[in-house]
Order: sequence, then structure tokens, then C-alpha cells
Amino acid sequence: MNLYPINAGNFKLDGGAMFGVVPKSLWTRTNPADANNMIDIAARCLLIEDGNRLILIDTGMGNKQSDKFFGYYHLWGNDTIDKSLAIYGFHRDDITDVFMTHLHFDHCGGSVQWNKDKTGYEPAFKNAHFWSNTNHWQWATQPNNREKASFLKENILPMEASGQLKFTSLPQETILKNSQLGFDIFFANGHTEKQMIPMLNYNGKTICFMADLLPTAGHLPIPFVMGYDTRPLLTLDEKATFLNLAADNNYFLFLEHDAHNEIITVKHTEKGVRLNEVFSTQDIF
Repeated sequence: MNLYPINAGNFKLDGGAMFGVVPKSLWTRTNPADANNMIDIAARCLLIEDGNRLILIDTGMGNKQSDKFFGYYHLWGNDTIDKSLAIYGFHRDDITDVFMTHLHFDHCGGSVQWNKDKTGYEPAFKNAHFWSNTNHWQWATQPNNREKASFLKENILPMEASGQLKFTSLPQETILKNSQLGFDIFFANGHTEKQMIPMLNYNGKTICFMADLLPTAGHLPIPFVMGYDTRPLLTLDEKATFLNLAADNNYFLFLEHDAHNEIITVKHTEKGVRLNEVFSTQDIF
């Protein structure tokens, strides 16, 4: 198995929204804000090369939305999925599977693109299966008013229409073992219904793709929960469970949204689970 970081593009989000009820004086210690209160955010995806399969975890925002839409997110940098794939000698048509942790626009928007004459939409990975789960798919296609602006129909429905959509099994416990994709999945419901956190066995290490369960290293303290989470009290419990597992077992946490820290490990301290070491993807992969 080979792993490759795929940078789908950087953007900015309001720091207050990213840290919920946590005072700015605390969260700016790890995530400094600009004059508009915006903090740096990455869309760091992960490519898994495993035998004949090329599995891409998440796809970023994509590029099909309007200039007005992207204006809200202050895009910065020159990274794209295509450029990142090309660095490692791959093309989007090589991808066999796209695994979506959840269907918020900044995680799945790159899965769908305009068709050639911009009259409709088509899968951006024409040879890939797209993976979600039944509970989350229903949640996203019949959205509540809180999340409606994050579940965009043009990002979601074309995957089903293409016939390329598949669903993972749902677990009896919190973690689904031996999934169809060759890695375990931790299911978390605090951010959104049945968000999926991939857990990969790689060269004797457990690599965990943290998605929005742990957006940045600055979110390590248990009460540091995003204002975007639909069930913040549940997120508290899920974070505590997962971070204790990570500290006990020396998991390597791959941070999708942290623009400045790629992979971290954590440790137990008197204040709870806290940062242990920071690694670049080159250090680990």
C-alpha cells in the first residue's frame, strides 16, 4: 500500500464558527485569524494505492460553483486535485473509488463537475465508484434547515444518477471492521449523521483521516467544537472516545483541514489528550 496527500485547494473560514463557544483569545493561540476573523483551512485529501485500486478520500470543493459562492471562502494558493495527482503520476481517470467522509460541499464538491457544454453535471471521476452510507445519504438528500446550505444537490444527486454510487455497510458497534474498501471506519454523528472516519493500517501504523471530527490540531481540547456541528454534546463524547483511543494506541491523525499541520500524534496529560508530535506527510509516507 502507498499513500499520497492530495491537496484540493485552500480556503478560509470564520474562526468563531470553527470554534463555536470557545473565546477567540483561546483559539487564536493555535489558529491565528486575519483582520476579517478568518482562519486558514486546507482541503487535504488522501490517495490510497492498494493493488489495483486507487482510492481517493474526499475531493474538496471542486470548481463548478459561482464566483460569488467562492468569494465567501477566500480561496488561496494554487493547489488542485489534478495538479496534486500529477505530482505522483496519476490522473483523475485512474481513480477506482472515491470515499466521501460526508457530503458537505467542502468534502465532496470535487466529485462532480460540469459536463462539456455546461448544460448539466457529471461525475468528475468517470471510472470510480462513489462511496457513502445509507443513513448519511438520506440525511444529505433530505436535509434539515441547519445543514441545507452545506448539502448542495449538484454535488450529490449526479453521483446517484450516474449509477456509480455505492454504500458501505453500517456497523454493529462504533467501528466497522474489514470494510469493503480495505480499511476500518469509525462512525461519528455529532458533526452530521454517520460521518465516516477511515482508519488505515499502513506499515505497522494506524493512519486516521480525521475529516471534521478533528478539523485542526487546535481542536484537540474536548470542548473546542465547531459551531457547524449539529449535535455538539455528542461530538464531545465522540472526540473523547476517539482521542483516548489515539493516545492509547499511538494513532497518526491525518488532518484534512489544518493548513499548517499535516499529521499529528497525541498523548495523555493532566489536562486531557493533547498534542504530542507533528509530522509532515513525507515523514510518514
